[in-house]
Amino acid sequence: MTLPDKPVVISCGEPAGIGPEVAAGAWAMLRDDIPMAWVGDPRHLPAGTPFEEIATLSEAAMVCPRALPVLAQSFAHPATPGSPDAANAQGVIDAIERCVGLVQSGEASALCTAPINKKALIEGAGFAYPGHTEYLGALAGGSGRAVMMLASEALRVVPVTIHIALKDVPATLTPELLRSTIDITHTDLQKRFGIAKPRIAIAGLNPHAGEGGTMGREETDWIAALVDELAAGGINIAGPMPADTMFHAAARAGYDVAICMYHDQALIPIKTLDFDRGVNVTLGLPFIRTSPDHGTAFDIAGRGIASPVSMSEAIKLAHRMAGSS
Repeated sequence: MTLPDKPVVISCGEPAGIGPEVAAGAWAMLRDDIPMAWVGDPRHLPAGTPFEEIATLSEAAMVCPRALPVLAQSFAHPATPGSPDAANAQGVIDAIERCVGLVQSGEASALCTAPINKKALIEGAGFAYPGHTEYLGALAGGSGRAVMMLASEALRVVPVTIHIALKDVPATLTPELLRSTIDITHTDLQKRFGIAKPRIAIAGLNPHAGEGGTMGREETDWIAALVDELAAGGINIAGPMPADTMFHAAARAGYDVAICMYHDQALIPIKTLDFDRGVNVTLGLPFIRTSPDHGTAFDIAGRGIASPVSMSEAIKLAHRMAGSS
C-alpha cells in the first residue's frame, strides 16, 4: 500500500459541539504522520490551538507538523459551546460542500466529517436531508446508494436498515435492499480496504435465525436463498447466522464484515467491543468519507474533556483507505 501525500480534509461540523476540539486533538496526535487540513471558522477552534491559515491544500503537508492547517470558512457568528446558533447553520453546510469539492477535484485524498446537528441545520438553513450521509450522496450526484459501515480493529458491521422503528424493519427489509447492501459492501471492501476476496457474514433477522421457521420465516422464505445465490456467483458469503453467536472472538475471526438486519443488531456489538475507536464509514460514494462514531455532545462541549480518539481513528482510516484505492 502506498499512502497518499495529499491531505485528509476535515469538515468542521457543528461549531457549538465537540467537533472543533476533537479535530484539534486529533491533529495533535497525528500531525507528524498524516497530512490534514480543517475547513471552518478559526474563531471556533479551542483557545490556544496552534493553527495556520492556508490558501490551498498544497500547503497542508508542510504546515501540519507545526500547526493545524486551516482553510478558513466564514461563519456568521462565533460559537458558544453547547448552544447551537441558527445563524451558523449555512456555514456548516457550506463547509461540507467545500470539502466534497476538494475531494472530488483530487486536491484532498479523503474526507473526514465532524458531527452535525440536524435540528440546527433544519431550523437555521432549511436543511432538506435526513442526515449527513444523504447530503453527501446528493453532492456526489445522487448516483447509487450510500451504505453505513461502522469499523474498528475489532469488528466491521453494516446495518441494512438504519434509523427506522423496529416494527418497520421486516417490511423495509427486502431482497433488493439486502442484495444492494451486500454488493456495495463487497465492492468497497475490495476497492477501499484492499481485501481481494472479502468474507461476508449475514445475520438473521429473527432469534436463532428463525430456527427453521419456528421463530420467523424471513430466513427460510428468502434470505437463505439469496445468500446461496450470491455464494454460487463467487461471493465469499455465509448465513443467515444467529446474531447472538456472531460476535464472540472466535466467530469474528471467520469474517471481514458482518451485515446485520437493523441498527442495534449492528451497533451494539461494535460499541461494546470498541466504543472509543469505532469509525463511521460511508460506502457507495465516489469518494472516501469517514466520521467519528459520536455526535455533537453539547453537554460536554467546550469543557476540554472530549476524547479525540474516535476522530483520530477516523482520520487514520480515511488515510489508509485512500492508500488502498
